[in-house]
Amino acid sequence: MARKIVSVQTFSAAHEEQIRSIAPEWEFINGKESEQWLAHLADAEVLIGWSSAVVQHCLQPGTRLRWAQNWGAGVDRIPLDSLAEFGVMLTNASGVHPNPISETVLGMMLALTRNIHLAIGNQLQKKWTSLGELGEMHGKTVGIIGVGAIGTEVAKLCKAFGMKVLGVKRSLSESEYVDRMVTMDRLDEVLRESDYVVVTLPLTKDTRHAIGSSQFELMKQTAFYINIGRGGTTDEQALVEALRNGEIAGAGLDVFEVEPLPEYSPLWEMSNVILTPHNSGSTVYYNERAMDIFLQNLRDYVEGKEPQLNRVDLSNQY
Repeated sequence: MARKIVSVQTFSAAHEEQIRSIAPEWEFINGKESEQWLAHLADAEVLIGWSSAVVQHCLQPGTRLRWAQNWGAGVDRIPLDSLAEFGVMLTNASGVHPNPISETVLGMMLALTRNIHLAIGNQLQKKWTSLGELGEMHGKTVGIIGVGAIGTEVAKLCKAFGMKVLGVKRSLSESEYVDRMVTMDRLDEVLRESDYVVVTLPLTKDTRHAIGSSQFELMKQTAFYINIGRGGTTDEQALVEALRNGEIAGAGLDVFEVEPLPEYSPLWEMSNVILTPHNSGSTVYYNERAMDIFLQNLRDYVEGKEPQLNRVDLSNQY
């Protein structure tokens, strides 16, 4: 039986040809509809993308699956313990997102500061209404919680506004665009100083509800909170209360504890909140960038090497 690569999403003919050129002896299953790939899952050695069906068909004793390439960066919805149990390697698409997500972050920061979202609402109602005195981003302080590739790009863009950049990382290291870097045990001081708090954290057992009531109490009443990492890193009810009580000035949110965001969520009705439907990483260049990552790993894999680019540490959950 030929070794098999199964994709649970559709690729263009050009991308399919790239995969076949690197693994010409392999069978490649490429289909958007589950009917096209479901019957092949049990025989897959390499998986592209993720589906809940993988658990039933692949993560079982005797599985042939050895490597899964997640087409997104987040892996919190993938059963990492099961992958570890069956010896399956996991890589992700980290590195695809810095440009689009950093632009979304800056867009939210600018809109909240200048009340552009309120002006758009007035425009739709044909209302010529003064928004009063507006703030400025120039010269302010931004605290970035999680300074990876995305956080670094956010810091770079903030420097164009002459902002002071504070960074928080799990392990201490320098960054060209960060004025002061600290570890998570000094998060409180960053929250106190920041006019904008930007969270890019992945969701792990250590980051779940890392930001809650006590953290919002530390923030300036004039501060804005931006979360484009994972919804579960923030206690959403605590955020709602902080917004209601005026503990912070507003929020820009692309991720939520429950997605889609339920209709009953009070966040929908808050004029000082900007919501986007977990699409900050969307870009017309997504598949090209993710494919570059996969192809580099595939070259190594067909040569008998373990894929290392964007290798996920299953025990650390990122």
